[in-house]
Amino acid sequence: MNPARFPAIPDDQLTPRQKEVAAKISGGPRGSIRGPFLALLHNPDLTDVLEQVGEYLRFRSTLAPALIELAILVVARHWTCQYEWFAHERIARTRTDLPDGIIRAIQRNEIPHDMTDDQRVVHDFVLGTFRCGAAPGPVYDEAVSRFGRAGVLDLVALCGYYTTIAFVLNTGQIMPPEGAPPLREAS
Repeated sequence: MNPARFPAIPDDQLTPRQKEVAAKISGGPRGSIRGPFLALLHNPDLTDVLEQVGEYLRFRSTLAPALIELAILVVARHWTCQYEWFAHERIARTRTDLPDGIIRAIQRNEIPHDMTDDQRVVHDFVLGTFRCGAAPGPVYDEAVSRFGRAGVLDLVALCGYYTTIAFVLNTGQIMPPEGAPPLREAS
C-alpha cells in the first residue's frame, strides 16, 4: 500500500490558518472536512478559495440541484474520479430526482436516453466543453436560452471546479470507502 500523498493532518498539527479554514468548512453546509478537503488543507489559502467556489456551485448556483449533480457526474466519469463519482452519485440519488437510468448510463460512459431537454443540454454542454474546450455553438445557444448567461457561466465553472477537484482526488489517490463499486476506465 502506498503512503498517502496528502495525509490527513492531525488536529494537533494544524497551523492556525489550517484550523481557521477547517472550522469554516466544518461550520458550513458541508459539515465536515472529507474527500478533497483532506488533501487541500495542506494549502489552506487555496482550500479557502476553492471551497468558496464549490460552496457557491453546489448550494447557490442558478441551476437546479439535479442538473448540478448531472454535470458533476459527467465530470467525474470523464476523469474516472472514483471518489468524486462515489460522493456525487450518492448526492444525486438522495437529494435530487435525477433518474437512475441517467446515472447508470453515465457510469457506463454512455449517452443517457430519456433525458429532459434541460438534462440533455447540461450533458451535451459538459461533454462538448471537454471535447472542444468550449461548448459547441448550438449547445451554447440552447444553454443560454434555457439557463441564461449566468447559468452558462455556472456550467463552465462546474466543469472547471470539478475537474480541479477530480485532479486533487486522483493525484492524492483518495478513494471511496472499501466496497464502493469502482468506475471502470473509460475506453
